[in-house]
Amino acid sequence: MGFFIGDLHRQIEQLHQEQYADPTASNTFTVYRGQGLSIEDFEQMVKIKGGLISFNNFLFASKDPKISLGSAQDATINPDQVGVFFIMEINPTQTTVPIASIAGISKLQGEDEEEVLFSMHSVFRIQDINEMDGNNSLYQVNLVLAAGNDPELSRITDYIRQRQESTPNSEGWYRLGMILQEMGQFGTAEDIYQILLNQTNDDKNKASIYGQLGLIKYKQGEYQEALTFYQKYLDVQQQSLSPNDPELASSYDNIGLVHHSMGNYPKALSYYETTLEIQRQSLPLNHLDLASSYNNTGLVHYYMHDYLKALFYYEKNLEIKHQSLVPNHPNLAMSYNNIGLMYYHMRDHLKALSYYEKALEIQRQSLPLNHPDLATTSNNIGLVHYYMHNYLKALSSHEKALEIRQQSLPPIHPDLATSSNNIGLVFEKKGNYAEARTFYEHAIQIGQQSLPSNSPHLQGYRKNLERVKNK
Repeated sequence: MGFFIGDLHRQIEQLHQEQYADPTASNTFTVYRGQGLSIEDFEQMVKIKGGLISFNNFLFASKDPKISLGSAQDATINPDQVGVFFIMEINPTQTTVPIASIAGISKLQGEDEEEVLFSMHSVFRIQDINEMDGNNSLYQVNLVLAAGNDPELSRITDYIRQRQESTPNSEGWYRLGMILQEMGQFGTAEDIYQILLNQTNDDKNKASIYGQLGLIKYKQGEYQEALTFYQKYLDVQQQSLSPNDPELASSYDNIGLVHHSMGNYPKALSYYETTLEIQRQSLPLNHLDLASSYNNTGLVHYYMHDYLKALFYYEKNLEIKHQSLVPNHPNLAMSYNNIGLMYYHMRDHLKALSYYEKALEIQRQSLPLNHPDLATTSNNIGLVHYYMHNYLKALSSHEKALEIRQQSLPPIHPDLATSSNNIGLVFEKKGNYAEARTFYEHAIQIGQQSLPSNSPHLQGYRKNLERVKNK
């Protein structure tokens, strides 16, 4: 089964020989790659600055820095990741790993983008690591492709060779499927897993493949098929695992997530509760997986408009995070926001405001000041002040939310329409109808470009504009 990876390697090798046979075509050049790294992985990379880093899978890079920088910036939206903008200096005549330009070959690239594909186990030396634009979630990392005569590289090469000799080919296929999923190539990943499924008789291997196929279908929005694969995964696990095994909890959670996405809230709740039951028996009571399950269960109760029960589970989630996370961790802010939202729906505006302000305080300490999460919390605070008739404070919060969203989101993002509409509502309450009309019109303009024509939000913006026209 390893022929697929081997064939791809040989194709890159052949292109490399064709493209760099001419000495005039072998000058050093630069390519770029943007991606997110976990905080732990990034900190490890900082520790080995000046040393070597190996990319153990096939690696795409672009000759267009703007596209790669955008990918790195997008990664900063996740508070558990660091956005990394790699600048890679390449001398194709000195590399031990074949590389090739795939301009005109790759279906992933745009018309103006030229991509370069590295075969597996490309190794770079980390030259420099610098924060970008004062954003402690976004870094530029300068790399130089390691030459074949590098003594440190020789030691790594020996290790890789030993690892390849001891790793079954099926594992390579499985990893490649995961890489393709990360690249958004779900159809190709599915083909690989179907081949693996057809060629294995081992139930444990089948279970893992069912799980990956379920994940692919879920990401594609094909929820019924995702349920089928996740259920097969669970059926195999139930034959070999004890009833309180944490892996079973993960499978129940996956099925619950699919039902949740389909709007089947009672079924989702049933699976989430089973997940919780297993985790309470098998995990420490302050384990973050438990916190995640409490959050999921609370979210379903919220969508079912049972705010008291949702509040109970969100408070359980916050209790665990207090024990397991540092005091200014962004995930704590998320929990405070969720609890604030429950109090908001229960019309306890003072308590809602208190939790929203705690969330904002943490976010200001732990996130870039233009992070979209700060805009969300500022928006929530503005809504509470609006319903408490504190219109000046509401206006200040909504204007701050709009300012952040203008800096961090595309110009036609629906959240910009939301902020414009909220500012319009405040101006209308203050009797400033001309200003209100301007912001309602702006909300409609964005909504027409980013929302379906029958969107209730867009219909609401239009009703607001018509109302203010008559004043």
